[in-house]
Amino acid sequence: MDVKKLWQMPPWDWPSDAAGVLLRTLGDDAADESDRLRAVEMAGNLIVINDDLAGALLTIVHDSTAAQTLRGAAAIALGPVLEHSDLEGFDDPEDVSLSDHVIAAIRDSLHRVYQDAEIPKEVRRRALEGSVRAQEDWHAGAVQVAYDTGDNDWRLTAVFCMRFVAGFDDEILDALQSDHPELHYEAVIAAGNFGVEAAWPYIHALVRSEETEKPLLLGAIAATASIRPEMASETLSPLADSGDDDIVEAVDAALSIARGYGDEGTDIDLDELDDDGLPMNPLTNGGDGGTTFH
Repeated sequence: MDVKKLWQMPPWDWPSDAAGVLLRTLGDDAADESDRLRAVEMAGNLIVINDDLAGALLTIVHDSTAAQTLRGAAAIALGPVLEHSDLEGFDDPEDVSLSDHVIAAIRDSLHRVYQDAEIPKEVRRRALEGSVRAQEDWHAGAVQVAYDTGDNDWRLTAVFCMRFVAGFDDEILDALQSDHPELHYEAVIAAGNFGVEAAWPYIHALVRSEETEKPLLLGAIAATASIRPEMASETLSPLADSGDDDIVEAVDAALSIARGYGDEGTDIDLDELDDDGLPMNPLTNGGDGGTTFH
């Protein structure tokens, strides 16, 4: 078994020696760069990650001789296990298991990499993006600094992080008006994750527009369920007959999530909405009485 074969298999079909295959590839500086990158991405999967693989990923993050893309990918790969540890822990004996000292080392290492101005920007950005999967006190300040830099790359990282770090509704709304496609997409996801009510005019317009590109549409469909669950059926039902399997699946998932809100509802006064379910005085762009969507 080698990395190329593993890459072609779904994780649940990986053989018992998959972790060993990945570990050998991660530690082989002479291996093909594309193979190492594949190994990095697979090593973070919760099905295989263990203390040894996590340690190998950290070694790559700190390896100044490695390609920036590889180092950054290693930092990102550590995100899911941080999130799993933060939300669920490792109490189930059949579950993925990392020791406490390795989890602590991951948290500390990614923080130090982010703080080190001598490390390439791409690696520092990915360290922040990976670390926010398990929120710590320093994250809110780091995200705010990244957003305020004016640097497009750092702003993109900041809005990605806003998926996981609360308290950035104003910045999310600002990013929703961006003409930067990736920034706009990340803002849609962040708005959905935190149910940002003021983002509804933007989300609604994206869902209704025939010009919305598919990835952005899928994100807006998901956001609909958390921002306006009581309007999800009316808003999304027209897309259920789109003929696109991905869109139909996204609509089904969103409607299921919306139903999960049950009778909790929201504090929306339906008398204050127009015929499309939009506020009578929606957010405007530039004070011209209309909202610009990209």
